[in-house]
Amino acid sequence: MNGTEKQIKDGDFCRVTSGTHKGKSGTVQDINLSKTGHITITVLQENGVRFKTLGKNVAVTEK
Repeated sequence: MNGTEKQIKDGDFCRVTSGTHKGKSGTVQDINLSKTGHITITVLQENGVRFKTLGKNVAVTEK
């Protein structure tokens, strides 16, 4: 995320824009700061499947 994008918070709907899970979307459930300083999030898809990704790989969108 760059400075012009909205900050991620729990409950936001997001779409993954890059990385392994590119194209998937869902609700942000858990936000953590890793030991290396990267923001990691857990995304819950509508089908109930969860996955983890980096915060820089997602964009907050409207559902």
